[in-house]
Amino acid sequence: MARYKTREEKRRVRRYRIRKKVVGGSERPRISVYRSLNHIYAQLIDDVGGRTLAMCSDAVPEVKAQLGDAKGKVGRAKAVGKLLAERAKALGITHACFDRGGYLYHGRVKALAEGAREGGLEF
Repeated sequence: MARYKTREEKRRVRRYRIRKKVVGGSERPRISVYRSLNHIYAQLIDDVGGRTLAMCSDAVPEVKAQLGDAKGKVGRAKAVGKLLAERAKALGITHACFDRGGYLYHGRVKALAEGAREGGLEF
C-alpha cells in the first residue's frame, strides 16, 4: 500500500520538500504560488523578515480589466505573473526564487512563471 494516499497529502509532502530548499530574503524574495480550481494566487515573500512584500491574483481588478473573459485560466495566470513582476519592480526587486507550492511545473504554474519572466523578474 502507498504511504500517502490522497492527492492533497502527496502535494503537501512535495511542498514541504521544496520549502526545505527554497528560502527568500529581502534581496531575493520567494514567489509563492497557490492554485485553486478556478483561481491562481502569487505572493512575494521575505522569509527572513517574515512578511509579504507583494501579492497578486486573477481576482484583482487590474488583471480582469487587462484580459476580459476570453483568455481562460492559463492566460489569466500569465497576466498575474506579469502584474506581480510590475509590483516587484516598483519595490526595486529584480531577482526572486520560485516556489511552485508542490504543483507540477506545467500549465497555469508554468504560465505564471513565464509571465513573471516577461515582466522582468529573474529566477
